[in-house]
Amino acid sequence: MKLTVVGGGSTYTPELVDGFARLRDTLPVEELVLVDPAAERLDLVGGLARRIFARQGHPGRIVTTQDLDGAVEGADAVLLQLRVGGQAARQQDETWPLECGCVGQETTGAGGLAKALRTVPVVLDIAERVRRTNPEAWIIDFTNPVGIVTRALLQEGHRAVGLCNVAIGFQRKFAALLGVAPGEIHLDHLGLNHLTWETGVRLGGPEGENVLPRLLAEHGGTIAGDLRLPRALLDRLGVVPSYYLRYYYAHDEVVRELRTKPSRAAEVAEMERQLLQMYGDPALDEKPALLARRGGAYYSEAAVDLAAALLGDGGGPEGSPGTWTGGSPYQVVNVSNRGTLPFLPDDAVIEVQAAVGPHGPVPLPVPAVDPLYAGLLAQVTAYEDLALEAALRGGRDRVFRALLAHPLIGQYAYADTLTDQLIAHNREHLPWA
Repeated sequence: MKLTVVGGGSTYTPELVDGFARLRDTLPVEELVLVDPAAERLDLVGGLARRIFARQGHPGRIVTTQDLDGAVEGADAVLLQLRVGGQAARQQDETWPLECGCVGQETTGAGGLAKALRTVPVVLDIAERVRRTNPEAWIIDFTNPVGIVTRALLQEGHRAVGLCNVAIGFQRKFAALLGVAPGEIHLDHLGLNHLTWETGVRLGGPEGENVLPRLLAEHGGTIAGDLRLPRALLDRLGVVPSYYLRYYYAHDEVVRELRTKPSRAAEVAEMERQLLQMYGDPALDEKPALLARRGGAYYSEAAVDLAAALLGDGGGPEGSPGTWTGGSPYQVVNVSNRGTLPFLPDDAVIEVQAAVGPHGPVPLPVPAVDPLYAGLLAQVTAYEDLALEAALRGGRDRVFRALLAHPLIGQYAYADTLTDQLIAHNREHLPWA
């Protein structure tokens, strides 16, 4: 089995490599190719990756290269984890929206739109080269904004699945609180990427007992503290929102905070500097503890499970688990709606539990959605429609329309100003500008 990681020079990569090494019985990787245009970073990351494999006795081969076409040739799956413009672009995404009193964040609001505009054309070019070289390869997208990027890939007919670590983070957290193994926790996970709610927490599988009421009653204070939301809000909703919902439920409070502290991008840039220095130490042969603060917790486990399910020998019909060589048959992924949420278009990309096998992911049925959540989902889906159109076709008016549609912006004066700011700060990445 050959896997290729595009953006292999990322400081995230040792987390992924550690998962491949530990979970080799689930996903028997024979060749792992790390491809990245940043040669110096790639050498540092690749060296540590080889030492991690050696320490854990993994027999697989790790290859580093700047040749994308050669890297994806013959790959069974291609993982995308790239950041167009690097941390410098992220720093801009997190700061200029604050000037209008709007949240500054790399995947949500105006900053998220900027990232989508930079990213979608690059990802589609990569995917087309994968298709020319190796049309049967699965593309696993971890590149933000995952929902918009995955929709762009699916719209162009690529074999793609989007992946986020929010759900697996909740699974691990809830399992620890309940004192059970993570595999015993099945989430009723509902929404769009970075706009999700846990409406049920079941023991043992999709039909298991829903212990969410007990979880909130016994551990609601801990969960609310992690989300930085009031315990009373969780009790009133009866669900667990993702931490990204704080940008919606406490927008003005978040803006005040962001204006008074260093950006997350600045923190991450400093962490990356330290991590790369560590990666250059030839004695280091495991992922350093600092990497846990970088973000992407449990990314490796989620990626291994998804790749194993897609590449396993599941012989059942589409939509059934079949026979599995590894990975979990039910996983939270970003997938085409196809009627799962009837109030959204069929081609919208939603983030829900799905049965995953070699035929691809098939969403599990979702009960009727409370209007409190359905309304916000419909509005953000409309924004994502307009954002993708702007990413594919460019133009100031398309950017303006997307910003005007976003529920965190919505006022024409803000949308006008933010449009000009977005274009000014991203001109080098927007050929039409």
